[in-house]
Amino acid sequence: MKNSFLFLLISFLFISISLKAQNATLKGIILDEKNTPIQGANVSYENSGTQSDKNGVYSLSIPSNQDVTINISHISLKNLRFTVNLEDNQEYELNPVLKSDIEQISEVIISGRERKVVEGITTLDPETIRTTPSANAGVEGLLKSLPGVSSNNELSTQYAVRGGNYDENLVYVNEIEVYRPFLIRSGQQEGLSFVNTDLVRNVDFSAGGFQAKYGDKLSSVLDITYKRPTGLGATADLSLLGGSISAEGISKSKKLSAILGVRYRDNSLLVDAKNTETNFTPRFADIQTYISYNFSNKFELGVLGNVALNTYDYEPLTEQVNFGTLQTVQALTVFYQGQEKDRYKTFFGALKGTYKANDRLTLKLIASGYHTQEQEYYDILAAYALGTVNTDIGSEDLGEVEFSEGVGAQLTHARNDLDALIFNIEHKGTYTKDTHQFDWGIKYTSEDIRDRLQEYEIIDSAGFSIRPPINDFINEQPYIPNASPLVPFTEVRATNKARIDRVSGYAQYSLRTNINDNEIWANMGVRTHHWNVTGATVASSDSQITVSPRAQIAIKPDWKTDMIFRVSGGWYHQPPFYRELRDSLGVVRPAVKAQQSMHLVLGNDYSFKLWERPFKLTSEIYYKKLTDVNPYTIENVRIRYRATNNAKAYAQGFDVRLNGEFVPGTESWVSLGYLKTEENIDNRGYIFRPTDQRLKIGVLFQDYVPSIPSLKMYLNMVYQTGVPGGSPSYADPYDYQIRLRDYRRADLGISYVLVDKDKRLRKGHFLNTFKELSLGFEIYNIFDNLNAITNTFVRDASTQLQFSIPNYLTPRVFNVRVNMKF
Repeated sequence: MKNSFLFLLISFLFISISLKAQNATLKGIILDEKNTPIQGANVSYENSGTQSDKNGVYSLSIPSNQDVTINISHISLKNLRFTVNLEDNQEYELNPVLKSDIEQISEVIISGRERKVVEGITTLDPETIRTTPSANAGVEGLLKSLPGVSSNNELSTQYAVRGGNYDENLVYVNEIEVYRPFLIRSGQQEGLSFVNTDLVRNVDFSAGGFQAKYGDKLSSVLDITYKRPTGLGATADLSLLGGSISAEGISKSKKLSAILGVRYRDNSLLVDAKNTETNFTPRFADIQTYISYNFSNKFELGVLGNVALNTYDYEPLTEQVNFGTLQTVQALTVFYQGQEKDRYKTFFGALKGTYKANDRLTLKLIASGYHTQEQEYYDILAAYALGTVNTDIGSEDLGEVEFSEGVGAQLTHARNDLDALIFNIEHKGTYTKDTHQFDWGIKYTSEDIRDRLQEYEIIDSAGFSIRPPINDFINEQPYIPNASPLVPFTEVRATNKARIDRVSGYAQYSLRTNINDNEIWANMGVRTHHWNVTGATVASSDSQITVSPRAQIAIKPDWKTDMIFRVSGGWYHQPPFYRELRDSLGVVRPAVKAQQSMHLVLGNDYSFKLWERPFKLTSEIYYKKLTDVNPYTIENVRIRYRATNNAKAYAQGFDVRLNGEFVPGTESWVSLGYLKTEENIDNRGYIFRPTDQRLKIGVLFQDYVPSIPSLKMYLNMVYQTGVPGGSPSYADPYDYQIRLRDYRRADLGISYVLVDKDKRLRKGHFLNTFKELSLGFEIYNIFDNLNAITNTFVRDASTQLQFSIPNYLTPRVFNVRVNMKF
């Protein structure tokens, strides 16, 4: 497996000569002030151009994904100059009017954003992503301020969307699906997201009701597009949590372009601030590149590569967690021995070839390989004591544990290894004619998984080893000793070799037209997915197939009020990935079926002016009906499935977001979301799903000092009601429906711009070496709120009670940051 991947990686590097940007098309009719078509008008950019014909019609192919200045001129009329920025293969119709008395210069950038609005896609500004403060900065950090997106763990890049879990989100980079490691169970182990913010040009996000061209997941799509360089440049971002550098360039011929990013992150600043005293050494690093080469005006080849090396060494020492009420404060004091050593190495490479046969037909071929080698090793002995805390304000021992009510110990052990190789090859095509567009695709995926799972937990309470609470054994310890052989409280031992082969495809049709001056956009499509599971340790099973029809329609009425109404929905499936096939005992069950979800989303966009500045109110109501649900539990960020389809569920709610220029020249927003999601396991009645996040309020606010515009402020705030706190091992989830406390967090960033394009220092000043330079100061969790991620369940031997003790996240933390651009 290693040799095959090495050959694939070498092949990628060998042909990693790459090209300039894919083209887009600007077309239309050139008119004079009397709306008469103009023949012989010159339409040009740089050294390329065309002329309008006798009917005034012109068509010009221009580079996509970059600002292109267009000049339109005629010997008898004044020139027109404007800037456009179009997407790959986009056709934009512009019918300019040349005047006889004034030369027109426009700095307005025409883009493809309006198309995304009617499709219900949220577009995020990459610069806002890069400047927004977050303990885990990046695309995901900004996503968490959107309605419908929830996460109660600032150490994690994972997020849940409208009642789904972390495994239900699709992530693409330049149309290439990317993956995350399998074994990570804690947010502080994650390190880096695959997406390198320094390289990002465009971010699109859909929270539901997405098109058939996107893959087979139940919740959301994050579609990332990386930059296409137009010149030489470099950036650097340094802070107490690590840093990143990036470089970009393009050849003189404009055919070869490349971007490269290197990142390093150290979470010790965040973890050291927690209430656990530890020796902690995290090292998270990756290198990522996208190279492109334009062999001709018709063919482009791109290469995406990523290597990530993450190590996590953790040695806990002591911990004290206070809990209870103001009148009765209790404490869990823990003394640790042992350590944890985790290693995650991932290698990703992809080739993307794009052939533009003509102005109407575009064909693509994408091949990618993902290889991950992961180990999770730990042996940690925790000796704990439950006690009451002195709450006498006048006492010298205020906050100290007065006496212990119960003692015990817990030994956890793991030797988990996983090696996975995932290979994809995919063809996509697009055909456009006037207002019609056809898209299709077919994809083959091979997943080869080798997994060794070995975990156990031994619990000792007051000198007695606690047996697992299974039905055929009555546990009366510590009052009646047990003479049976000692067994761990929980134990999982399994070795799996599994292979999953998949063939999926889609076809969809889009139409944009007008009915009585009302603009109509519609999309209809269908996906199908066929897979089978085999392997030396896997029981044989029949192959399975799903069919997923989907549709969208948007209407922009011919009103004075600028509004768009949308309806989208369909039948979505999520065929099981390896993690969903493996049950709580580590056994792979190939007969697990795809989870199904019926989506219905009603949306509205209302654009208006407030204080003479642009604003937009986006509202959506949604309902999901889920069948063949595979129940699961969440421990921090690790999901453990039952590997059965014995449940049904639903999710319903609404999302509202108001965004605009609350402060002139900046974008801010306020979002509100309500969600209710429940599941019914084995027809026992509905209970909360693990991601039942009822209320969510998010605020992103940007500001600056009017008299000192270089002094800027960024505020990122989230309030979420608590999710269910989970249950102990082997416990019935119907007996544990207690929620965690509400999640409240505010991160503040203050920066001062020393140099940018609008602020240059005196001639010869050494800081003018930088295109941009800023110094920043960040405060994470400004109000020092105690947020919890999960509960630890501890048994008191004297009372036979079991306490749920919250595992708290990071307190207030200070960070310093420097941003540079060359």
